[in-house]
Amino acid sequence: MIETMTARQRVTAAINHREPDRLPIDLGMYTASGISAFAYYALRKHLGLPVDEIEIIDGVQLTARVEADVLRRVHGDCLTLRPPAVAYRRWLPREPYSFKVPDHYQPVMNERNEWVVEQDTRRMRMPEGGYFFDGDWISFDNPFDEQVFPRYVAEAERIYKETDYFTAFRGFHPFFQANLDYFCDMITDPEPLIEENGRLLQRELARGRLLVEHMNGYVGAVCLSGDLGSQQGPLCRPDAFAEVVLPFLRQLCQFFHANSDMKVFLHSCGAIEPLLPLLIECGIDIINPVQISAAGMDPMMLKQKYGEKLVFWGGGVDTQNVLGQQTPAAVGEHVRQMVRIFKPGGGFIFNPVHNIMGNVPPENILAAFDAAYAAG
Repeated sequence: MIETMTARQRVTAAINHREPDRLPIDLGMYTASGISAFAYYALRKHLGLPVDEIEIIDGVQLTARVEADVLRRVHGDCLTLRPPAVAYRRWLPREPYSFKVPDHYQPVMNERNEWVVEQDTRRMRMPEGGYFFDGDWISFDNPFDEQVFPRYVAEAERIYKETDYFTAFRGFHPFFQANLDYFCDMITDPEPLIEENGRLLQRELARGRLLVEHMNGYVGAVCLSGDLGSQQGPLCRPDAFAEVVLPFLRQLCQFFHANSDMKVFLHSCGAIEPLLPLLIECGIDIINPVQISAAGMDPMMLKQKYGEKLVFWGGGVDTQNVLGQQTPAAVGEHVRQMVRIFKPGGGFIFNPVHNIMGNVPPENILAAFDAAYAAG
C-alpha cells in the first residue's frame, strides 16, 4: 500500500513515471492549465466563498489566481509561480465582475464597447461580453526582467518553504514561432531561422544558468510554450522541425537535465502526434494540454505509444465538446474514462484540455474535478 504523499511528492512521483498515492490534480499552475476569472467568480459564488478579491494573473486570457480554499475543494496539488504585483487597481469589465489587476494594466473601452489594451505598437481587444483578449499577446511582465526576476525567486522560495505544492517556471523560448509565416519559412528559407535559433540558444542557456542558480530545488519544471498543431494536423513538417528546431531545443533540454532536477514542460495545442517522436528526441518530458479532441490524438493510442516516454499534463476533460457543453453527469463519466486510460503507471497530471472558459457552469467544473479525485 502506498503511503499518503504531500502534493509536491505526488506530482514529482507522477512526472517520474511512478504511481503516486492518488492522481495528481492541477488547476491554475500554468498559463494554459487555469480557469477564466469569470468562471472562477461563478465557481466561488456557487461554493459560498468571497468574490471580492479575485486576482487576474494573465492579462490576455484573463485567468484567475486560484486561491487555497478552492484548491482544497478540487484537491489541487499545484500552485502558480506568479509573484504578487507591486501595486493593484480594480478593473470592472462588466457587471457584476470586479477583479484585481496590476496597476499598470489599463484596459480602455472604445466606442463599440470593446476593451482595448495597447503597448507600444501592439494592440489587443476584447469584444463586448467577451471573456478574453485577442490580437497581440501583451503580458503583465517578463520574468527575466532584472527588476522582476528577484520577485519570482522570492515567490518560488516561499512556495517551497511555506507550502507543499508543486510549481513550475514559465518563460523559456521553444525555438519556433507559432504562426504560419514562420512555419512556411521553415521550408522555404530555413537558414535565417537556424541562425536566429543559434543566437536564441545562447540567451536561453544564460537564462537557464540563472534559473538553476537561484531556483533549483524550489521549482519542479521549466515551461516552454508554442503551438505546433491545428485541429486537423501539425502546422509544420517533421523534417523541417528536425532541421530548424530540434538541435537547439535538444541542447536546452540537455542543459536542464544535466544541471538540475527540473523537468522540461512544453505547451502545444493541436494535432501534434506526428511530432511527438521528435519532441521526445529533444528531451521534452511533459506535454500540455493534450488536445484529445484534435485529429490523431486518441487518448488510448497516446498512452500506449508514448506513455513510458512522456508525461501527459492535461487531456483530463475535453473542453471543446464536453466540459461546457454536456451535463455534469456526462462530464463526470467522460473524466472517469480519461483517468482509466491515462493514470496507470504514473505519467499523468489531471487537468482539462487548456483553460476553463468563462461561461462553463460551476456544476460542470466540480463534476470534472470530483470525478478525477474519486477515480484517481
